[in-house]
Amino acid sequence: MKNITFQTNFELTIQEPCGQLLGTNFNKIFLPTVYGIIFTLGIVGNGLVVAVMGYQGKVKTMTDKYRLHLSVADLLFVLTLPFWAVDAVKTWYFGSFLCVSVHMIYTVNLYSSVLILAFISLDRYLAIVHATNSQGKRKLLANRVIYVGVWLPAAILTVPDLVFARVKDSTNSRTICQRIYPVESSLLWTVVFRFQHILVGFVLPGLVILICYCIIISRLSQGSKSQVLKKKALKTTVILIVCFFGCWLPYCIGIFLDTLLMLDVVPTTCALQQAVETWISITEALAYFHCCLNPILYAFLGVKFKKSALSTLTSSSRSSQKTSLMTKKRGQISSVSTESESSSVLSS
Repeated sequence: MKNITFQTNFELTIQEPCGQLLGTNFNKIFLPTVYGIIFTLGIVGNGLVVAVMGYQGKVKTMTDKYRLHLSVADLLFVLTLPFWAVDAVKTWYFGSFLCVSVHMIYTVNLYSSVLILAFISLDRYLAIVHATNSQGKRKLLANRVIYVGVWLPAAILTVPDLVFARVKDSTNSRTICQRIYPVESSLLWTVVFRFQHILVGFVLPGLVILICYCIIISRLSQGSKSQVLKKKALKTTVILIVCFFGCWLPYCIGIFLDTLLMLDVVPTTCALQQAVETWISITEALAYFHCCLNPILYAFLGVKFKKSALSTLTSSSRSSQKTSLMTKKRGQISSVSTESESSSVLSS
């Protein structure tokens, strides 16, 4: 996949690094293992959120809308990881069409996931700091602005994938799927897209998240709520901040330092280059783990959602058991009982 690291989407046709074999062998073991774990956890967690929302049949609150957007983005993102895992182990088997398609799906959902987190922090800021007069603004953000502020920019950012993503035979008998830039301007394109990723994928949403949650912490500290509720809200807010920056900051530092090495701003040595490439591989995987944490942080920490999920699973189990038993006796009664179970979930 991308020089076997994030470079999948953001570069290519760069000079082969010294000690490339060492990095390649590391990635052949490390990346498929980690991508497999992220894929499994991401499918289970985000799939459960989408299933609960779907079983309820109606997205009831603005918080639920953001949860659904976030889970769909993370779910689509993790679906691209098996392709990159196979590519890391062996070669790209999937042809030109899937090369471009997987790049585009990867990019749109990578950016949309991070931008949705910024929208969630903004929604919580409005709900807590401007609780009395923010309902209209919150509805506008959740129903309209999110498409312009999240999905449209994320879709536009896939244009370079459409233009540059290609399948190419490399010198070591592998077929690669990467962004292939014109040779004469390869360095320029690589640097531009790396800084674009750092700015749009980390700095801007990170600032929104940090500012909104810091103001929320300040307001909660001064509020009149009970100490138990206050401590729980403050703890949750701090966890959200730490998880976002803990997952994404190390990776962004890695690609920033690697870009400085490419531009010869920092003196390059083989040892430093190998260390940076290994750092990028490890921290990239850490960054991707955030899509497995999102269902826990933004859904399962909520008491209401946990009750909805438990109710959904319980109702589904009871419904299937009743259907199995009643089908043997009366087909019509089975249908009525199933509808009754569904109605109880929707009203919970």
